[in-house]
Amino acid sequence: MKLFSASQVREWDQFTIQHEPVASIDLMERAASKCVEWIERNNLLDHPFHIFCGKGNNGGDGLAIARLLTQLQASVTVHILEFGHKGTEDFQSNLARLHQQADVNIRFIQSEEHFHALNPDEIVIDALFGSGLNRGLEGITAQLVEHINASGCLTIAIDIPSGLFTDRSSLGNTIIQARHTLSFQTYKPAFMMAENSKYIGQVHILDIGLHPDYYYATTGVAEMTDESVIRGFFKRRNRFAHKGSYGHALLVAGSYGKMGAAILSARACLRSGAGLLTVHIPKCGYEVMQTALPEAMVMTDFNSSFISGVDADLSRFDAIGIGPGLGTASETKSMLRELLRSSSKPVVLDADALNLVAADSDSLKLIPGGSIITPHPKEFERLFGTTTDDFSRVELARKRALELGVIIVLKGHHSFIAIPGETGYYNPTGNAGMATAGSGDVLTGILTALLAQGYSPKEAALLGVYLHGLAGDLAADRLSMEAMIAGDITAHLPEAFLSLAISSGGM
Repeated sequence: MKLFSASQVREWDQFTIQHEPVASIDLMERAASKCVEWIERNNLLDHPFHIFCGKGNNGGDGLAIARLLTQLQASVTVHILEFGHKGTEDFQSNLARLHQQADVNIRFIQSEEHFHALNPDEIVIDALFGSGLNRGLEGITAQLVEHINASGCLTIAIDIPSGLFTDRSSLGNTIIQARHTLSFQTYKPAFMMAENSKYIGQVHILDIGLHPDYYYATTGVAEMTDESVIRGFFKRRNRFAHKGSYGHALLVAGSYGKMGAAILSARACLRSGAGLLTVHIPKCGYEVMQTALPEAMVMTDFNSSFISGVDADLSRFDAIGIGPGLGTASETKSMLRELLRSSSKPVVLDADALNLVAADSDSLKLIPGGSIITPHPKEFERLFGTTTDDFSRVELARKRALELGVIIVLKGHHSFIAIPGETGYYNPTGNAGMATAGSGDVLTGILTALLAQGYSPKEAALLGVYLHGLAGDLAADRLSMEAMIAGDITAHLPEAFLSLAISSGGM
């Protein structure tokens, strides 16, 4: 699914109006009808509604929603923010239609004295400003938003919470804090950013029939990795295959006190389909690894507490994952430089491998092309420098991915996957229960296994992050987000693979 900028959203509306063709007022009615259907489907009609409208087209949506709710016998009060101008043509048309409804109470807000008291059992619908907003709210408008936010009412934003920019940072803005956002046709970039989480609530995308030709002909600012993308390259197994058909993975992981990270990563690697797995670990982890994971082959380092060198012929491995529980000893740092210099194939770097690279910036240039690095925001900052907001961080990830020729998985609720030369992908799966120790180690194992099986680096990154999140969602459904641990993600990988196999056309 493509994500569009604010200007592209306006263009898509106009394209639909011209090429369907459909009158703009009728397209607005279509959007309002979908919103009211959602409200009805969620059994909210018994509550009184307060609908706050600006005088633009977002306000026109609000007026149309008010009329349709009244026709369903809901109690509706409309509050129109009055700035002394008439408003858009569609706003005026919907206001005239609303005046024909006998049971609607319409109030005009010109100052703080006109703010209406709101009770917590009432529902607020925010239709003040839509995705076309280009400057922060101020004056009476900002005061009104603060009044709504302080009410304790369930607030539903139409299109986008008022005060939130569609495609740039809104830090410092006064913004509606919605519990639900009803948006249209596709996700907006603002919905992907952690800095906006307290404003958007749950996002619901409503299909209002915008013309598909614009969607297919237009390059978005990014894409969402939905199931249809994954199904396009997910590989079902050849029934005549053998273990050699699915690659030999090497994991370089572990140090004294952190062998659990190595085990988590190794178990996830095997659960993600690697035909063979060798783990290179310090001597202190030999017994625990052989006991915990008999399916893995083990090479031990000369050193007993950390990894100081990998003497194996790297060419016999189809993929290498480095980092879980690795530690940051100076000998390990030297090992990593040599391993990166010697590897002719893409590698997966996470955790302490990234910390070691960050401490030795020349190592960035040694990372083989097509490799996958998986920093969380703090690791990203150590690698590439600070940024002022989430949008800037995404742009920097795009830039550095292109410069280095590597894939950057910027981990978060909607992990952003920067592909060199592409707009990048946001991942839709995953939940807050995955914010637990070892979750990243599991992802490293998954990505290494997929590379070993012959997926391209881009495919491995998209599929690996998607599966990781999907398994986490399945675990949360069974166990709760609070009770999840990283091993639960791996335990639910079989079910995640099954669901993909079934949706891709059977087993």
